[in-house]
Amino acid sequence: MKFFQRSLCAAVLGLALPLLAAAQSLPTATPEQVGLSTPRLQMLSDVLKADVAAGKIPGAVLLVARQGKVAWFEPVGKLDPASGTAMPRDGIFRIYSMSKPITTVAAMMLVEDGRLKLDDPIATYLPEFARMTVGVEKPGPDGKPVLDTVPARRPITVQDLMRHTSGLTYGFFGPGLVKQAYNAANLGVDDPTNAEFSQRLAKLPLAYQPGTTWEYSHSTDILGRVVEVVSGQSLYQFEKGRLLDPLGMKDTSYYVPEAARQPRIAEPLANDRSFGVGADFNDPRVVRKLESGGGGLVSTAGDYARFLQMLLNGGSLDGKRYLGPRTLALMTADHSNAGAGIVPGPLYLPGPGYGFGLGFAVRRNDGEAPYPAAGGEYNWGGAGGTYMWVDPKNEMFVVLMLQSPKYRTHYRSLTRDMVYAAMLK
Repeated sequence: MKFFQRSLCAAVLGLALPLLAAAQSLPTATPEQVGLSTPRLQMLSDVLKADVAAGKIPGAVLLVARQGKVAWFEPVGKLDPASGTAMPRDGIFRIYSMSKPITTVAAMMLVEDGRLKLDDPIATYLPEFARMTVGVEKPGPDGKPVLDTVPARRPITVQDLMRHTSGLTYGFFGPGLVKQAYNAANLGVDDPTNAEFSQRLAKLPLAYQPGTTWEYSHSTDILGRVVEVVSGQSLYQFEKGRLLDPLGMKDTSYYVPEAARQPRIAEPLANDRSFGVGADFNDPRVVRKLESGGGGLVSTAGDYARFLQMLLNGGSLDGKRYLGPRTLALMTADHSNAGAGIVPGPLYLPGPGYGFGLGFAVRRNDGEAPYPAAGGEYNWGGAGGTYMWVDPKNEMFVVLMLQSPKYRTHYRSLTRDMVYAAMLK
């Protein structure tokens, strides 16, 4: 009997130690200890495994935390479908637009430092944005639309960059002549710096008048450039010194030049590498000058979990404060509602039931959206397939890491449905 007990304890410890190490020192618990169902969470992992076996996705890492403890942290499938390497818990993923919350938090740290204000015109820091125009489509001589411009009615502010109401856009998805102009400008050609990218972008017309319309855009890339000018450092240097290193996010960076880390980079299936016009998976092993605050970071589930736990804690982790709780409350409030004079653009990514705060989509109430969560939940995802959400009312956050542009929206809804089905209370 004693031998059996010792063996059982050793087995449990053997399972717990890798989980604890992979969670990078966040406390752990069994699902039931935090009001979740082990069989239900296993059902979600089994669905992911079945999709791997069916060739739908190469692999994934799922992390669920509640009440300050990691309750589920499971890798499934392959890290790289070409090599067949099994997915590790610390697989490194291109998180693309999940970079945006990190960049926005970095900028809000400067706001708290008194070095930046939300109502500042960005031209205060980036003079190239002082005289912006807005694109207007008009019928040409042959009846086809042509692009004309009118002056912007007011300056772009820092708040506009954070809530995607700057009037900037992206060229790689959706119709319109301004988007076509973005693609034709080839903004990333010849490996620009953040400063050069900002100057190129400022020469193009805006898609909307500033402060009027929610439009997904390069806003957070420009916010990253503002961080550089205000801090006097590169974006990565500032984020690394003030946020990433102190949080213990050792695998979160813009590029992966180190040979020791490169074998952990997750890869998509060969037929699932594109997420828009002229937009394909980049190779983070190749170091470039651009540090895209809106879409350039790579990270792991464990790293991102530490970032989200800090947010869920109201801005602190392990006794160190990064932001004040009132700042977090401001960031996770709705800044894109009709009361602010803002309307959703034709491609309103937050979806029904959601507004947009400063760096996150924010759930306005418990209803309207076609999947469960409590009002006040906030989230965002990456074009490559990664996704996260934080649910303060239920003291929970979830990180899903996978590389599949084709199925990214499918897994966002699926994961939400099945995680909330696992809640026991």
